[in-house]
Amino acid sequence: MRKQPQINVPESVLTICRTLHDHGFQAYVVGGAVRDALLGKSPTDWDVTTDARPNQVEAIFPKTIPTGKQYGTITVVLNGQSVEVTTMRRDAHYSDGRRPDYVEFASDLSADLSRRDFTVNAIAYDPLTEVFYDPYKGIKDLRRKVLRTVGDPYQRFSEDALRMLRLIRFSAALDFRPDKKAIKGIQPSLIVNVANERIREELSKLLLADSIAKPLELFYTSGLLEKIIPELAATAGINQGSNHVWDVLGHSIMACQAVKSKLHLRWGALLHDIAKPKTFSQDEDGIHFYGHDHLGAEMAEEILRRLTYSNKIQAQVSLLIMHHMYQIHPHSSDKAFRRLIHRVGVENIYDLLELRKADVLAMKHNPRQVLTYYQLMRARVEGIIAADHAFNLKDLAVTGSDLIKELNLTPGPIIGKILDYLLDQVLDQPELNTKTDLLTLANRYLKDNLPATDGGS
Repeated sequence: MRKQPQINVPESVLTICRTLHDHGFQAYVVGGAVRDALLGKSPTDWDVTTDARPNQVEAIFPKTIPTGKQYGTITVVLNGQSVEVTTMRRDAHYSDGRRPDYVEFASDLSADLSRRDFTVNAIAYDPLTEVFYDPYKGIKDLRRKVLRTVGDPYQRFSEDALRMLRLIRFSAALDFRPDKKAIKGIQPSLIVNVANERIREELSKLLLADSIAKPLELFYTSGLLEKIIPELAATAGINQGSNHVWDVLGHSIMACQAVKSKLHLRWGALLHDIAKPKTFSQDEDGIHFYGHDHLGAEMAEEILRRLTYSNKIQAQVSLLIMHHMYQIHPHSSDKAFRRLIHRVGVENIYDLLELRKADVLAMKHNPRQVLTYYQLMRARVEGIIAADHAFNLKDLAVTGSDLIKELNLTPGPIIGKILDYLLDQVLDQPELNTKTDLLTLANRYLKDNLPATDGGS
């Protein structure tokens, strides 16, 4: 027990603790909220532990939600804020490495804290007395920026194998150093017991952290990467030639660190060279990875599907990887830039530039020159988009209905073929995007191609 500076607990949380106390129960703020508050952050979620049983919590508070009642968790809604109130528990047996076989409620705070994953998450705070309960020296570990398990790492990870990933994720999110014993306690084979949905959530939180290079290295050296994304683990040790400092895996990690903290961008950077082991070749001209962009897009989509990511994320990442080798530079023609924007979409072009910039920053190049280069690239793209050119079919000055009406055509595949032709012409010459010019071009297309089509009348 030790006194520390007061934590600014929200009034609703304080009221919940006071109400439980008035009914004869213990109540403490626990977990991530205490940790983050001690680190000077503003917690978004507040958790309370109490010796009151779930039914008693429901009886005390007028508005509750049985969020996880079977595990002792009731969400109390007070003044518009939702607070999870969980009955104290003691350790139970975990036979599947995922969840306890049964839940045993307790009335002892020390028993509840003893079952938690890391010491920095095993700190309790009584907002009524302003006293901290820290039996595992979590506050000291916060000061030292160290991640230690509560008790034996092997046992903690055996109880819930996801904790191994949480160790890596917290090391990234908090910028803390994992304890050597904790690292040694990682048992990669146990991760197969964890549902892909839970793994996905941890990986997303990991990739969105600020400092991810060292945690991602630990992800590999711990053996967990081999179990979760073996395709990425296979890129370790793949030499890339004189333009690179790192092997493929190291390069991918550094690119991931360099790119903006957006989930699809981080995944795009991490997986952009995923196909290099399968496309490796070497001759007198050096090392080559022909087609790794196209194959990599397919592989990345499959990996993300396996990890249960949304179709949207899969498509975004696949598109970025597919085009990360597209040949274009600041002095390319406007036509080349328009065609690239057409291929990836206005909504994706800046993300593609961001990925390409990170890719080059993770190579053997002068960072200042790289940043200047991509400032010029961005300026070119901004100028072309500002010119309000047509980049897709909906931007054309004519529609399929216009073609049917003005050219007396019958609805059918020919309409799509004409529109594709018109867009191709407009990408080369934007000034042609007028109704008159496009109808003229459409007539010309029909004269040249009508004998080979079954459309028209």
